[in-house]
Amino acid sequence: MADNEHTETSNSQSAGGTSRRQALRRLTAVAGGVAVAAGVGVGVGAGTASAAAGTRGTRTYVLVHGTHSAATFWAAIGRELALRGHRVVAVDQPLHGTEKFIPVAYQAQDLRALAVEASPVAALTVEDFERRVAGAVWRAARLGGPVVLVGHSMGGVSLNRVGNAVPGLIAHLCYMAAMCPSRSMPSLNDCAGSPEGQRAITPWDQMIGDPEKLGVLRLNWRSGDPRDLAVFKEMVCAEYTDAAFLRVIEGMQTDESMAAYAGRAIGRADRWGRIPRTYLRFGKDRTVSPELQDRMIAEADDLTPDNRFTVHDFPGSGHCGPADPTRVTDLLHALPV
Repeated sequence: MADNEHTETSNSQSAGGTSRRQALRRLTAVAGGVAVAAGVGVGVGAGTASAAAGTRGTRTYVLVHGTHSAATFWAAIGRELALRGHRVVAVDQPLHGTEKFIPVAYQAQDLRALAVEASPVAALTVEDFERRVAGAVWRAARLGGPVVLVGHSMGGVSLNRVGNAVPGLIAHLCYMAAMCPSRSMPSLNDCAGSPEGQRAITPWDQMIGDPEKLGVLRLNWRSGDPRDLAVFKEMVCAEYTDAAFLRVIEGMQTDESMAAYAGRAIGRADRWGRIPRTYLRFGKDRTVSPELQDRMIAEADDLTPDNRFTVHDFPGSGHCGPADPTRVTDLLHALPV
């Protein structure tokens, strides 16, 4: 593959309160659901086995979005995988995507009302996310062929939990700048609150309302304030054009559950740890810092030294990944199963 930004490394590198600022400090990974590319038609893609699939044959990719996002996160990558002959299932987590909650005040851009409007998203837990993804894996496994489970950002929490729940149904796990909680950092909050996690950009002034009272972390992606837009762009895709950045945040949703951020998701060595796994490391990520990515990789490898991450490094990419999604698709297509 001709890609001067992409290099591969086998195995890994070693590695409160109720105030708005305190609450947000525990939740720095707030933009994990940004879309890799703006596209249409993602849900279930049924590729026909063809020469494009090469000798690897048809497998099913189950794709898991991150926080504040939806299945459309995977539009361009899912479409390309289907064209290469694979089945693709892009999962909407509960109350995301086609089920998403849109506050009335968000539509009206009434920020005073938005700061207090109740959200059903507050009731969601990591158990809800696990059930949704595990259900998709079960259905995909019945189609035949190996299942590859892929997650971005907060989606890694679901990979850990589903890997524990149904390890025998998953041929490969792939983390794309994704959270991988460990014994020392058992939840997304713990990962984000670590010294490495706090190297990320935190949108202090962009949070709407009190997350402790709302039960959600709420962001106004429709803001017209140039300062807000500059922070959002730096967090998720600083290297993208302004037009591409606006397409990314158009697909974001306001709320993510604080309970889900706090849920434990430690991979078990005897279950999750048996599954081959790959990490796509983004070297200019300002949401899940490279230092945090390295620590999560190292701690996972310490847990299962005989089954370590294979790491593919994209040193010039931010949280969205490379602007050309075929680079990621090439790697997913080639994962061993």
